[in-house]
Amino acid sequence: MPDYKTLTPEEAQVILHKGTEAPYSGQYNEFYEDGMYKCKQCGVPLFDSSSKFNSSCGWPSFDTATENAVKESLDSDGRRTEITCSNCGAHLGHVFRGEGFTEKNTRHCVNSISLDFVPRE
Repeated sequence: MPDYKTLTPEEAQVILHKGTEAPYSGQYNEFYEDGMYKCKQCGVPLFDSSSKFNSSCGWPSFDTATENAVKESLDSDGRRTEITCSNCGAHLGHVFRGEGFTEKNTRHCVNSISLDFVPRE
């Protein structure tokens, strides 16, 4: 069995039960240090800080995910695309395309509570 982190009730609400943290409340929303954002539950690298940008949406935004680290699936509402950790299935947030924020035209909108940040050495 994989070595998963024990989650707080708040972390479990988002990561396991597909909740959403309040906008502008997450610790990584206005955070721009150099390093790697990893899955809070299993530790897999998900997003490099070089792909983070300010979309002013209230949640951390990334235009690129680490290769094969993020799975996309249609949300239960049928309108949005949910993103989860490919390794453990942790709910991360949603991905949006065609908004024009970056040249890649992609915004992975991620709950801070789903992430752990590791500074680059």
